[in-house]
Amino acid sequence: MRIGLVGLQYSGKTTLFQTLSGNLSTNISGSEEAVIETMKVPDERLDKLTSIFNPKKQVNATIEIFDFPGLRMGDDGKVKITNTFLSSVRNNEALFFVVRHFNEDSVPHPMGNIDAIRDIQFLETEFLLSDMAFFESRLEKLRKDFKKLQTDAIKRELPLAEKCLAHLEQEQPLRNLELDENERKLLAGYQLLTLKPIAIAVNFDDQSVGGADAEIEKIRAKLGVSSPEIVPFFAKIELELAGLAEEERNIFMEEYGVNESALSKILRLSYQILGLQSFFTVGEDECRAWTVKKNATAQEAAGAIHSDFYDRFIRAEVVHYNDFINHGSFPKCKEAGVWRLEGKEYRVSDGDILNIRHN
Repeated sequence: MRIGLVGLQYSGKTTLFQTLSGNLSTNISGSEEAVIETMKVPDERLDKLTSIFNPKKQVNATIEIFDFPGLRMGDDGKVKITNTFLSSVRNNEALFFVVRHFNEDSVPHPMGNIDAIRDIQFLETEFLLSDMAFFESRLEKLRKDFKKLQTDAIKRELPLAEKCLAHLEQEQPLRNLELDENERKLLAGYQLLTLKPIAIAVNFDDQSVGGADAEIEKIRAKLGVSSPEIVPFFAKIELELAGLAEEERNIFMEEYGVNESALSKILRLSYQILGLQSFFTVGEDECRAWTVKKNATAQEAAGAIHSDFYDRFIRAEVVHYNDFINHGSFPKCKEAGVWRLEGKEYRVSDGDILNIRHN
């Protein structure tokens, strides 16, 4: 899973990246290239299973976080997004727009004043223009080719490209366009920016903890019904939290009135907007968390463990994490009727513990 953080200079984006990745010591704020960290996804359920089975190792799910350079003011007094920047961003599965909602005279906003709505709309507009330019070029080629070839592939793609461009010209991102499965497959290879799931992380100062939720609601109302998910975070507080032990961290959060860390919010929201969930495998060798799409079948989950398991799938032994914890062991789960055998079409639930039978 690859998540990109994009935003204007001095938005707190790199501080968020540092707290998410745990990379607190390296000075990365001036980098001209995207900085990448692979981090473990914390999961208390996996920790509990590990304490029960005492395996040789615990393997958490992982996520790649990309911190893209903050967008700066050009010589003409305008913030510009380069094609190189856009090409790099396209390789991510989901994006977080990081925007600023605090005043700090020593750190001026690139656009002169604080306006979270403007900053969000600026990023969205630039992505819209990029996708529009792609479809204008693509349509020109498709129409030329159609006069000569009229293949089935062109006949399928041409009306879809026209549909997408018309939607973008209405200043609407492609993620709001109704597309069927075949249309999504046709578009998948183009890595369109406005088709990617996005969320917005709004950076508040530490004096705004009590009022941040109300401000988020105002932003959401101004963006309208199609607004992406929005979460608040507090860069200075998060940076201090990241350097504390867990017990100290909980006390610190309570003192500031912060209910949930940015790490927890971003990870939870990343899974949500990408439609992902976790299942577990357990044993003496390892306890591991695996990531699959929501509504994935047992056979698809088996394929996530090992590609051979997909074709050689026979049955899946299934018990949900909550049932396992309530009953304490697999034999007791069997006695209670919550352990079961499922076929390849079984839809995996978040928190399922699976044992794949295969030939």
